[in-house]
Amino acid sequence: MFEYAPAPESRSIVDLRASYGLFVDGEFVDGHGSSFKTINPATEEVLAEVAEADDADVDAAVRAARRAHTRVWSRMSGSERAKYLYRIARIIQERGRELAVLESLDNGKPIKESRDVDVPIVAAHFFYYAGWADKLEHSGYGTTPLGVAGQVIPWNFPLMMLAWKVAPALACGNTVVLKPAETTPLTALLFAEICQQADLPPGVVNIVTGAGGTGQALVAHPDVDKVAFTGSTEVGKAIARAVAGSSKKVTLELGGKAANIVFDDAPLDQAVEGIVEGIFFNQGHVCCAGSRLLVQESIAEELLAKLRTRMGTLRVGDPLDKNTDVGAINSAEQLQRIRELSQVGEDEGAGRWSPPCELPERGFWFPPTLFTGVTQAHRIAREEIFGPVLSVLTFRTPSEAVEKANNTPYGLSAGVWTEKGSLILHMAGALKAGVVWANTFNKFDPASPFGGFKESGQGREGGRHGLAAYLRGGDL
Repeated sequence: MFEYAPAPESRSIVDLRASYGLFVDGEFVDGHGSSFKTINPATEEVLAEVAEADDADVDAAVRAARRAHTRVWSRMSGSERAKYLYRIARIIQERGRELAVLESLDNGKPIKESRDVDVPIVAAHFFYYAGWADKLEHSGYGTTPLGVAGQVIPWNFPLMMLAWKVAPALACGNTVVLKPAETTPLTALLFAEICQQADLPPGVVNIVTGAGGTGQALVAHPDVDKVAFTGSTEVGKAIARAVAGSSKKVTLELGGKAANIVFDDAPLDQAVEGIVEGIFFNQGHVCCAGSRLLVQESIAEELLAKLRTRMGTLRVGDPLDKNTDVGAINSAEQLQRIRELSQVGEDEGAGRWSPPCELPERGFWFPPTLFTGVTQAHRIAREEIFGPVLSVLTFRTPSEAVEKANNTPYGLSAGVWTEKGSLILHMAGALKAGVVWANTFNKFDPASPFGGFKESGQGREGGRHGLAAYLRGGDL
């Protein structure tokens, strides 16, 4: 039996400032509003003081973006814009370790995820859209940019969501005002430094930090041509109402309650790994998390036994430890929601189980949790928990699996596990989900579009389809 040996990543590679201003017109500037603290969710340590942009700050950022669009960026050839995107991508690769450590500090996710998943995907998106910048005439969506894009991103994948939005916007000739989530602003501010390092023209990218009020001011600004938002369905609906009747284009990537469906002929050990990846990756803070496990009745007992054994091997703890599998919950507010909905699951009669797990005394933590005996009437089967909590339902036939999987207001993603290619094709056509993975889960590529149906949003990000939202000839 091997003894556990911690393998911590060094914090010294990150040079944190005591305070951060806003990034407007190529420079860091003081805001007119107040400030807020961003903390390490694993320790509750204050990492930095960050400016909170008010309406005047947002207006200054939008005006800077408009000037840059009119005078510089929209007049630049696609091949010239591509050079800047390639340069940004290479700097992201060069500073990848620094970005990964900062992301884990501010967000709480394990360093092996930020290092091996998030940062490589971020660089890949900038490389991919750099390749499109001088080929827009082949996109099918035209070549004319919209103008100024107001972009609001969430706290679960701060750097990745930045890349998904900024890279296509810039490739198409738009300029950007980005608002990161208030609990995770630091990698966006480091990205601002990368823009300076890449000599990106002033005003092409602007970053305004703050809470909901800052985002509302950005969405409502009359000189914003495009709104892109990733986050909760509730806020997405509010944004849709706010822009209704205006000429603004909108992309919304919202919540989800994905079904991970395992048939009786599936390779169970492989499926268990996919189930773990689907719900415990990033502490379950994933819009497309496979939070509903649908198992064919004849193999449910065997699969659950394997799943419990695998869950018992998951390490919960220090996000900077390279051995950690499940890090910290991002905030006290999110932890409280996870606790409340989990308690509701117990109160409604579902069987709750977690492996023996010693949680740190400080910080925000929740153990990997499994609920069995769940029906479609349970709230934990209907509502997005956004944490490391898996609800298990059973089914007998493919038609029953489809019915249960689609019995949700969401439609972002789904997983199908079977060795029958014909069944995979049938399920992919029958499931009301924007993305259907076959014998895998949570696999992303910049060339592949991502987005949902119903209350999971509208529009697509990634791939050629991701250009549509930022061009006047696009269909969004």
